[in-house]
Amino acid sequence: MIRVKMHEAKTNLSRLAARAAAGEEVILMRGDVPVARIVPLAAEEKPRRQPGRFKGVFDLDDRFFEPLPNEELEAWNNPK
Repeated sequence: MIRVKMHEAKTNLSRLAARAAAGEEVILMRGDVPVARIVPLAAEEKPRRQPGRFKGVFDLDDRFFEPLPNEELEAWNNPK
């Protein structure tokens, strides 16, 4: 843990953020009074993929699997 006065923190914010990202706790002081803490953010967890999650939500008939008409293929392959 490192304690830093506010003026020094403003001058060295990038360095302090890097230290916090590396796992060190940084306490910001106003005089002798601690006022804030800089800590690393926890990594966000991505939601787990669940096969079949949308089963029954969409109703696709056999036309979905048919090839696209040539005009539509042309529009997809050569957008204007």
